[in-house]
Amino acid sequence: MNERNVHRVIDGIWRIESAKIIASLARMVRDVGLAEDLAQDSLIIALERWPETRIPDNPGAWLMTTAKRRAIDHLRRNKLRDRKYEELGWEIDRQREPDWDEALDDPIGDDLLRLIFTTCHPILSTDARVALTLRLLGGLTTEEIASAFLVPEATIAQRIVRAKRSLAAANVPFELPPKAELAARLSSVLEVIYLMFNEGYAASSGGSWIRPMLCSEALRLGRILAEIAPDEPEVHGLAALMEIQSSRFRARVGQDGEPILLLDQNRALWDHLLIRRGGAAISRAERLGKAFGPYLIQASIAACHARARTSSETDWVRISALYDALSQAAPSPVVELNRAVALSMAFGPAIGLEVLDTLMEEPSLKNYHLLPSVRGDFLMKLGRKTEACLAFKRAANLARNEKERVLLLKRAAECSAD
Repeated sequence: MNERNVHRVIDGIWRIESAKIIASLARMVRDVGLAEDLAQDSLIIALERWPETRIPDNPGAWLMTTAKRRAIDHLRRNKLRDRKYEELGWEIDRQREPDWDEALDDPIGDDLLRLIFTTCHPILSTDARVALTLRLLGGLTTEEIASAFLVPEATIAQRIVRAKRSLAAANVPFELPPKAELAARLSSVLEVIYLMFNEGYAASSGGSWIRPMLCSEALRLGRILAEIAPDEPEVHGLAALMEIQSSRFRARVGQDGEPILLLDQNRALWDHLLIRRGGAAISRAERLGKAFGPYLIQASIAACHARARTSSETDWVRISALYDALSQAAPSPVVELNRAVALSMAFGPAIGLEVLDTLMEEPSLKNYHLLPSVRGDFLMKLGRKTEACLAFKRAANLARNEKERVLLLKRAAECSAD
């Protein structure tokens, strides 16, 4: 394997392992900014050594061990917690290949969950909490986070730097909050997990349309939250949404990784165990007898799709009604875009186009590729092929994901073919 390919493999490994490494280091050094720096040190060492040697059999454990040794060196240099340093050194040296996964699977001592609540501390603004946690937990680049937020990349970079400085200055403890503070910090945590899952479900950039490991991690964190906050319906709503969306993974891409849209998917490939788990989570939330929030409404929409044996059996009237409720509970341009799709399926593309026309001057959607993509779909169904072709081409120019760009160009070509 040449050096370039090794670096590509290392990048993939890093995306999977970085959150666990940063979370484990944060528990040691009690500083998330320093933890990220130490984790990056282990990545640099891997980039230097692995092309000359080889990628270890367990690269995640290698990175974790290297990063922890860097942390111990830091603690030694600063003469902090000598006793703790000795204990940690003995823990690493006592076995050749530590079982890090076993420690991370502890539902009470979950370092990743502690890291989320630390980075979602109330001293930070909501935007800063979400951006920092996506950076540290999701392993997303500032560009990917900016795409998720529909804001400039420089804005996200500033938020992350300031957030890390604020946490360090305030000496924020690395721990789960007491129950009295849980509700106040839960909404930001849910938003982080939601955005993390969405980035994995439909990657905003790169050569792959989906990133299953990111979704898997978000789902795992969602399940943990559902157990530590059982009386919060939105926690169950988000867990349900992720369970049902995850059920479609095998049907979402073709053999060459090309996207397969929902209505074209082979529903026999859907994972019905995950669908049942999602339905159970919705029922668990409903039994609490509280008002539906945005995540529970979205889970109900996903459940409508999951119940339909074929795309033609989808209850689009109910889905459009649920989107009406969602637009009241959590109004946003993206929700309106999705509502337009539901209305078009329930009542015809002309109705959807009317809603879509109200979004054409929305500043936050100026560079959002799904706006012209959806418009192209409506125009195609209305027989306005020339306009549809232009819309799909514009969407392709805006798309950051390579697989999605190819799909949009294909749709543009279909419009111009007679």
